[in-house]
Amino acid sequence: MNQFVLCHTNTSELRLFPHILQLGVIKNPAIHLNGFPYTSEKGLKIYYIQEGKFEWHISQRLYTLYPGDVALVLPGTEFGNENSVLEVGCFSWIHIQIEKKAGDVLITGAWSSLSEGENHAVSKILQSDHSPVLQNFNEAGVILKSIQSELFNQEIGYQTRVNQLLDEILIRVTRQFTRISNPGRDFPTTFIKLEQELRRNLSHQWTVEEMAAIVGLGTTLFNEKVKSYSGFSPLSYLINIRIAEAIKLLKKPDISLTDIALDTGFYSSQHFSTTFKKLTGYTPSNFRKNHLRTN
Repeated sequence: MNQFVLCHTNTSELRLFPHILQLGVIKNPAIHLNGFPYTSEKGLKIYYIQEGKFEWHISQRLYTLYPGDVALVLPGTEFGNENSVLEVGCFSWIHIQIEKKAGDVLITGAWSSLSEGENHAVSKILQSDHSPVLQNFNEAGVILKSIQSELFNQEIGYQTRVNQLLDEILIRVTRQFTRISNPGRDFPTTFIKLEQELRRNLSHQWTVEEMAAIVGLGTTLFNEKVKSYSGFSPLSYLINIRIAEAIKLLKKPDISLTDIALDTGFYSSQHFSTTFKKLTGYTPSNFRKNHLRTN
């Protein structure tokens, strides 16, 4: 496909897609000074290198990209060539309107079919501590080309298909980061990171997908790792953390049982009491009385 740039503000192809801020292909036959300035923009950008070699700074760190490589630029990230130079070569990209909400969660919008839990998991993985560059990831280039074809041909169902492809590229990129982010990582160290994150927000109703995203693993591998390391399923492991924290709080007589239940992530005082007794043999009130009596 020839060189082009579509912007949602002035092209008919994107009339039904206000969430696609920009889509394009650049073929640059000669070095272009002031052609790629260092900027920070809203939304998420995905670049795919087709030809050439590009040296781009992402979050003040230099990366060299070759054909087949993908660069992920998150909302608010500084990105560009340090000297504003556009090198010789060809690349395609898409700029999607994705906002960062409180808690650093990336929100896709109504166009996406991702569930709330999936959106949260994708957000966590995309923002985890990894290189923003995926090497030899040609799948992204294929999806970008499919999006371009749908927009230009506008066959029946193209609006639905384009939005499906947007979800697909987010999912494929996320899965690729998951596959490469932990090849030699020491899981006990990762486990500590997971527990720290859970304890910081125990009142949140964590899903397995969200927990797996914290450590950059897919749910199947995450389940296997947690079971192997702790002997528990992820949700049972989480309940044990909740109970351990509740025991600490029960030793403080000025905190009500209801507050302890809600602060540690139980649905109600009854749910808290039932689970606590099942795992400790005591009701929360009996445990508190025994503790206060012996201290």
